[in-house]
Amino acid sequence: MARTPVEYSDDPLSGLWETFLSREEPACEVAEALSLLKGRAMEGGGILGGTNEQPLGRGQSCRSRALSAGIRWRSLRTRRQYGFEGSLSQRAATESQVRPALPTCPAYVELVGTHWDPLVLEEQLTADEKLIRDTFRNYCQERLMPRIVLANRNEGALGTHASSVPGVRDSLEPRRDLTLTPISAVFHRDIVYEMGELGVLGPTIKGYGCAGVSSVAYGLLTRELERVDSGYRSMMSVQSSLVMHPIYTYGSEEQRQKYLPRLAKGELLGCFGLTEPNHGSDPGGMETRARHNPSNQSYTLNGTKTWITNSPVADLFVVWARCEDNCIRGFLLEKGMRGLSAPRIEGKFSLRASSTGMIIMENVEVPKENVLPNVSSLAGPFGCLNTARYGITWGVLGAAEFCLHTARQYALDRIQFGVPLARNQLIQKKLADMLTEITLGLHACLQLGRLKDQDKATPEMVSLLKRNNCGKALDIARQARDILGGNGISDEYHVIRHAMNLEAVNTYEG
Repeated sequence: MARTPVEYSDDPLSGLWETFLSREEPACEVAEALSLLKGRAMEGGGILGGTNEQPLGRGQSCRSRALSAGIRWRSLRTRRQYGFEGSLSQRAATESQVRPALPTCPAYVELVGTHWDPLVLEEQLTADEKLIRDTFRNYCQERLMPRIVLANRNEGALGTHASSVPGVRDSLEPRRDLTLTPISAVFHRDIVYEMGELGVLGPTIKGYGCAGVSSVAYGLLTRELERVDSGYRSMMSVQSSLVMHPIYTYGSEEQRQKYLPRLAKGELLGCFGLTEPNHGSDPGGMETRARHNPSNQSYTLNGTKTWITNSPVADLFVVWARCEDNCIRGFLLEKGMRGLSAPRIEGKFSLRASSTGMIIMENVEVPKENVLPNVSSLAGPFGCLNTARYGITWGVLGAAEFCLHTARQYALDRIQFGVPLARNQLIQKKLADMLTEITLGLHACLQLGRLKDQDKATPEMVSLLKRNNCGKALDIARQARDILGGNGISDEYHVIRHAMNLEAVNTYEG
């Protein structure tokens, strides 16, 4: 009997359905669940958008498709053998005769554009959390997204001052009367002020000019910010978790009153000095020393910190040093202190929009009132890192979501061999895998955030999610880059920038 030519729907996950139908054991629970999900999704316009006008039961035979793809036919079974021929409603009627019906679930999923919410995360957020997220999302997309390409692209190019001088770019002779500053050195300081006005710096702190929002709301903020760029999120994470948090948690009331309101407004920008040239993942081997001066009740600091986010543009430095009693203490250093310098690290291929440098201390004298009094061990910096890692677990999924949405849209728009890339099952599987990992990661973050607000979260929980989500996000960015083909390495599509950024995020903060 002649069969009609194969026709596929525009649903990027339709191939996943057919893959399950061709398994040796199509009656497995996964296939059943996918069957129900597929039926509901078709009612709403298709998973991840698209249309489903052509029933999946029609088309070229499995045998001919397998042979044309070079697959041994013995490893497959036809859908007709298992009663899967025909429309979904016909299949459902057939299945109900041979197996009990699975329990149904409410059709909460609103399939609009790329914002598909498979496990209904939206329904588990409070109204305040949604409002905070939506407000910050608008800011990120309207004010930060237009800046990021040039901020990431122009490391090492002529800066704005040099380019404004007539003839500089056309001249091959060096102009000794000009200071040619790399654009990467021109930090967008106004971004910090803007975030301060929005109240997103140190947002979980109560009082001192801070917003006092939930941990989940903070996670949603980092997710929206890293959807634009990991470098911008790093700046906010350092300010909030590694500078404001230790002052609030380990500092004196005088230190809180002095620094936190100005940090919350963005008037001060801070950095966190722990990593050293010879001690990255081993902070216990710290070589930076703090010598106590009994005569004037001060400390003299000597040492070097490296790979410090914000240090070249920082006003306040939270530095950890080993004292003479072998205890590790935190010190608040201010820009302009004698012997303190923060040279920039150039030539990065990752986090290029972030200002990264070193902290060099040569006999820097720090008054006693600038010592954090409520901690004297590695528990101090580890507590800060644990707070920062929590934000990272949310943030990297924002970058992953951007990569998924970009790859999906590209696969729908890109026509190869007369059909969209999204009609290939290999592409569909990649998109399905991406969505699965993002969905599971977000719900794990939500659970961790609720536990954190109840003071039940442990460092092990945070480390587990940081490790998992960073690795999954990096893999998603790489897969998205692959789907975009040659275009994937162009910063016009942003995916390669996220992939390069996530290489660093996967490493830093342990």
